Amino acid sequence: LNFCSWEERRVRANDRDYNEKFQYASNCIMTSKYNIITFLPVNLFEQFQEVANTYFLFLLILQLIPQISSLSWFTTIVPLVLVLSITAVKDATDDYFRHKSDNQVNNRQSQVLIGGILQKEKWMNVRVGDIIKLENNQFVAADLLLLSSSEPHGLCYIETAELDGETNMKVRQSLSVTSELGDPNNLAQFDGEVVCEPPNNKLDRFCGTLYWKDCKYPLSNQNMLLRGCVLRNTESCYGLVIFAGPDTKLMQNSGRTKFKRTSIDRLMNTLVLWIFGFLVCMGVILAIGNAVWEKEVGALFQSFLPWDPPVDNFLFSAFLSFWSYVIILNTVVPISLYVSVEVIRLGHSYFINWDRRMFCSRSNTAAEARTTTLNEELGQVEYIFSDKTGTLTQNIMTFNKCSINGHTYGEEQHMRVQALDFSAWNPLAARDFCFYDQSLLDAVMEGEPAVHEFFRVLSLCHTVMSEEKSEGELLYKAQSPDEGALVTAARNFGFVFRSRTPGTVTTQELGKAVTYTLLAILDFNNIRKRMSVIVRNPEGRIRLYCKGADTVLFERLHSCNHELMNVTSDHLNEYAGDGLRTLAVAYRDLSEEQWEEWSEHFRGADKATDCRDDRLAAAYEEIEQDMMLLGATAIEDKLQEGVPETIAILSLANIKIWVLTGDKQETAVNIGYSCKMLTDDMTEIFIVNGHTVQSVREELRDGGKEAEAPPPSLLESISGEFALIISGHSLAHALEADMEREFLETACACRAVICCRVTPLQKALVVELVKRHKKAVTLAIGDGANDVSMIKTAHIGVGISGQEGIQAVLASDYSFSQFRFLQRLLLVHGRWSYLRMCRFLCYFFYKNFAFTMVHFWFGFFCGFSAQTVYDQYFITLYNIVYTSLPVLAMGIFDQDVPEQRSLEYPKLYEPGQLNLLFNKREFFICIAQGIYTSVVLFFIPYGVLSHATQSNGVPLADYQTFAVTTATALVIVVSVQIALDTGYWTAINHFFIWGSLGTYFTILFAMHSSILFNIFPKQFHFLGSAHNTLGQPVVWLTIALATVICIAPVLAFRFLKLDLKPQLSDTVRHTQLVLQKKRKPGGRAGRGVGGAGGSRRSGYAFAHQEGFGELITSGKNMRLSSLALATFASRHSSSWIDTLRRKKHANSPGDRLLKIQLCHHRNKLHFKIY
Repeated sequence: LNFCSWEERRVRANDRDYNEKFQYASNCIMTSKYNIITFLPVNLFEQFQEVANTYFLFLLILQLIPQISSLSWFTTIVPLVLVLSITAVKDATDDYFRHKSDNQVNNRQSQVLIGGILQKEKWMNVRVGDIIKLENNQFVAADLLLLSSSEPHGLCYIETAELDGETNMKVRQSLSVTSELGDPNNLAQFDGEVVCEPPNNKLDRFCGTLYWKDCKYPLSNQNMLLRGCVLRNTESCYGLVIFAGPDTKLMQNSGRTKFKRTSIDRLMNTLVLWIFGFLVCMGVILAIGNAVWEKEVGALFQSFLPWDPPVDNFLFSAFLSFWSYVIILNTVVPISLYVSVEVIRLGHSYFINWDRRMFCSRSNTAAEARTTTLNEELGQVEYIFSDKTGTLTQNIMTFNKCSINGHTYGEEQHMRVQALDFSAWNPLAARDFCFYDQSLLDAVMEGEPAVHEFFRVLSLCHTVMSEEKSEGELLYKAQSPDEGALVTAARNFGFVFRSRTPGTVTTQELGKAVTYTLLAILDFNNIRKRMSVIVRNPEGRIRLYCKGADTVLFERLHSCNHELMNVTSDHLNEYAGDGLRTLAVAYRDLSEEQWEEWSEHFRGADKATDCRDDRLAAAYEEIEQDMMLLGATAIEDKLQEGVPETIAILSLANIKIWVLTGDKQETAVNIGYSCKMLTDDMTEIFIVNGHTVQSVREELRDGGKEAEAPPPSLLESISGEFALIISGHSLAHALEADMEREFLETACACRAVICCRVTPLQKALVVELVKRHKKAVTLAIGDGANDVSMIKTAHIGVGISGQEGIQAVLASDYSFSQFRFLQRLLLVHGRWSYLRMCRFLCYFFYKNFAFTMVHFWFGFFCGFSAQTVYDQYFITLYNIVYTSLPVLAMGIFDQDVPEQRSLEYPKLYEPGQLNLLFNKREFFICIAQGIYTSVVLFFIPYGVLSHATQSNGVPLADYQTFAVTTATALVIVVSVQIALDTGYWTAINHFFIWGSLGTYFTILFAMHSSILFNIFPKQFHFLGSAHNTLGQPVVWLTIALATVICIAPVLAFRFLKLDLKPQLSDTVRHTQLVLQKKRKPGGRAGRGVGGAGGSRRSGYAFAHQEGFGELITSGKNMRLSSLALATFASRHSSSWIDTLRRKKHANSPGDRLLKIQLCHHRNKLHFKIY
């Protein structure tokens, strides 16, 4: 054998010494970010990426220098350590759960063949080249080459939900040369060597060669069992480990855990830099002033007021003054800002956890905010990337309606109509099957030939396997969930599929056992879109039964079916309008001569070595002609509850929803129609299915030309009624560097985008593409391990705790059990979190500029000596005690409109998407208001008190009187301001605002009391100053005057803005006040009425694969247990959604979705909402 290159991997069975030379990865996985050694440095590095943390560390260093510090060092180090500690504990807790999950997986037990003996080993100790034994329902520990199985012909059945989200069974088969090595002794002697491709993320491809006994055997994906799969319906199997741990395809598709930060965090980093620059400018101005003053005026005092060492000239004095002012003015961004932000985010997270309306009683699962750092970003989402299976669907499908011989059967579930009871006359009926139309059961009981033949087709024409655990207890294992639904329907109506052998199918028809000879299965594939069986009944009559897509089947009917075909076609249109998946059903009688002649052609095509598929297709086409139509079936995809409503509401909030699924195109399209992402009135649906770069580019450009018909400025607002559907192999080309922008522009011009057959990594790449080029907030939602990479890549990851394990939940930022909870998470919690955080930040910057800039103005009147206006206790307590709780209450509890209105008016969500409530413009407005307030608070008391006297004639112009007056005015002004800013008053808001004012006066009088003076005479010098100052009427008049001058412009501006340019939230709130009654809930009870020309969707969409017919007739999979039954589920009422859409499209793209008109009628104010 040649020397192993980096482009290939060599693995020798049962030879650890040989394999260890290549230093392959062990089977231990690690999804955590830290360990005990790296936690402190890595976490601190991440935290000091916050510019503010670095800024406060710098200030702390400055405060340790006594020559320039006029404030104690503990005022900075205590809050800084507190913030770092809180964040570190939170990060450590998150990572602890990741470690716990990793340990749980790594410590799973597997049976490894060592020295000819099966020994139990932990997964982490499995090595490349080991042979391991798997048993039924066990997870596959690593990527294995299947060597042998307990099933005949080396077959085994696996479920791949963790990889691609599909819950139907898949078949894998070992090489025939190794399939007989079922005994551990034989496997211990196996020394074959595998040469294969290096680790990669391609789930559907594997290329390699097995060298054994001087022969070589090609290997493909059909021979591989991938980590994350579950062995089903197979007693045991043996496999050779090819890829382990991080090299497995599952882990190759899992993105790394990323440090997520919100757009507000990033903006605050920029603003802190700007503020620091502003601080430096103020420091420079005051330092220059100090230099000038010391040179011109201070020099005159040197004889009795010399400079403190080491100052020896005015320039050095100015240099020290600069740093002193940097310390004094640093409160423009206090460390308490970041403590408060973390507390507010924690509160918002608890609100999500406590929300009973996001609690699923069926699964006993509450919503969980698994991170506290992203809450406000929930109010800014523009793109949602959703998985399909288990996220939009429940994995349940039901037989809903049918058309037989021109008669339609099937009624909707109503409160007054009870489901039919089949058990009374059919002991083999499935208990969970529900049907509501008695007339169909009557037709069966009356013996109508067409009805009997219809259900006979459903009981015979399929590839379902049956397992009878006990007498009468049947368990169907279907390759696709719709097949299971159809066979179950036939079972309940008296045509029970019991068992099969390679040559027979046994049914029980109305209590009578009937065995049919199975002559041939004409297998399904995506091109044929149909399957047929040819059977001989006990009387010897040969008949072909066929079911398939109506568009394909109608072309192959006998001409005498024209009238019946038209009636059935009308029924199919009606079913499609209701969002149901349809199949047509037909039969053909064959004579013995026709069968013999065709059988000869079929055998010749089956044995062909070249163009076998084409020859088989031609043979199938030959016999599937001149069929007689029986009718059609209609199956309902069980969507999760509220999916269509949720998607409609979110789209009205200008959120674009893309579905990224591992399922087939037909499946995705069906779900798109069921959840109303796709509608029949769309202008066009672009399907990109090219296999080459050039074909994909042409298809994208064709779609782009259509979609770009609106003006370019409207492309971002889902202006066109277009949809884009692209397959995984086309997406691989579309994501290349030279085509990705073209793909993105076309996709963003469409209202709906569905990507089919995509790998987990492709999901992440699509999300990354939108993140990179659109600069929009993205959210990814999924429920399986195949969604983990996408969830980690998006700004916000949401995990659905469903049927596919907990990997998605563990990787997510938020989790709940139903897709419908997403609208509440975004439109209520997300919008409120964004609103609260923005109001909090605006007020916080305002109050701190108002507080700090007073020092700046005072510098011009104190010889630029870096003396503070307020005493250091007020400076310390201002942000910690006097103003912290009111702003926290606003940041945690505030709301502009109630939660019901947030859901009724989705357009209220748009300010967050446009980042209108806190941006650079709003920041400058806040600091301008703060600077204006500081000017008033300094110069009004300064001007009044400089000429004021006490009642006894003593002047009031002293430092302490000025300090108390200014501080009191400041606390009152900011308290009145937050009262104006608060939109939703609670008892807590009242208690915190007025309680903080009371606390200020209590502490103020206490610090100037004789009690503290007697205990700490050096710390509290100004005995009675507060009592003396606040006992003067002129002081209170000064405070009142300053308050009015500060607040009056704000009130005037807000009244004018409300009157001249009200926001939607203002109008909604005003509506509520005027009407004084709750709006009636929207009409959700009615069922949508579909148009006559509805798009029909084949029931074969769900992951039905070619090849099962051949397996059945060969007898290779004959065993009581084989394939698994996976079921999918239901579409909900949607008439109100259609109404909303009509309202949306009635407006031109530039118009507002919601128009609210005020009109006067009979002296009353009315609101017209339309």
